[in-house]
Amino acid sequence: MKAVIVERQSNINTLQVTELPIPKPASGELLINVQAAAVNRTDIVTREGQSGYATNPVLGVEIAGIVEQAEQETGFAPGDRVMGLVNGGGYAEYAVMPADRAIKIPAEYSFEQAAAVPEVFLTAYQTLYTIGRLQRHESVLIHAGASGVGTAAIQLARTLSQAKVIVTAGSQKKLDFCKDLGADVLINYKEQSFEEEVLRATDGKGVDLILDFVGADYWDKNLASIKKEGRWVLIGILGGVQVEKVNLFALMSKCVQLTGTLLTPRSDEYKAKLTGDFVRDVMPHMKKGEIKPIVDTVFPLAEAMEAQRHMEENRNIGKIVLGVGN
Repeated sequence: MKAVIVERQSNINTLQVTELPIPKPASGELLINVQAAAVNRTDIVTREGQSGYATNPVLGVEIAGIVEQAEQETGFAPGDRVMGLVNGGGYAEYAVMPADRAIKIPAEYSFEQAAAVPEVFLTAYQTLYTIGRLQRHESVLIHAGASGVGTAAIQLARTLSQAKVIVTAGSQKKLDFCKDLGADVLINYKEQSFEEEVLRATDGKGVDLILDFVGADYWDKNLASIKKEGRWVLIGILGGVQVEKVNLFALMSKCVQLTGTLLTPRSDEYKAKLTGDFVRDVMPHMKKGEIKPIVDTVFPLAEAMEAQRHMEENRNIGKIVLGVGN
């Protein structure tokens, strides 16, 4: 089968398509004929050799495709269209997926749309609800609102919680897209001080929940933007990992709950439970069309490196997908 692996050349890590054996599923796993895979920042981190947890030589953590091989007790059969998280191996013509993470694809979805669901929607669901405990009519600040996770989080917060959604993005085009998805307050972080706009939009109280993709650069501004006893979930470090001169008393005096999380290195058991909760709470809305995957661009598998560059340059609105099947 064709698969994409990392090729290390001096100080530059690139991607190349190579021939590898078709993987063999273990007990409780499905062999998937991959039709589409999606690109995530965790793939870029893995390509750069910085993840520390990637063991599969083939990149990719989410796929959509057709079940090729399944045991009877898994609840799936050959021919079923499924999407879900994999432990690496997604950028390939075949991949194995734990059956307890497989989600049946709605009939209306293409494989490219389905591939845009698992990682970002499970991350957004986990961040908003499993960790962030977002309640009905609360307020949430979503940074990188036009990203894959951002577009998913906007829809979940509006549909499941009727929350007041405040987003940041770096262009009017991206903000307009966020508005169309249901965002209430739109902030161009390149032109506005987002903490001032957040306080203005919340009558000076701050937001109940922050989804933070940025990290160090936004530390003080996020602290100014959050309500007393608010929840702050750190899910990205695009703005750096080191915060200098942290005032811990400021964090304590607001009684802020700060949690860091990543989905990819979580245990198989955690991902299985999260998938089950997501199917119960979100898939009915997806089947009705109330929540939808957002596909930015579809690249051929052979152009995986170009697809990652597209993400690195922050040009995407929603998900970047690799077309794998014919």
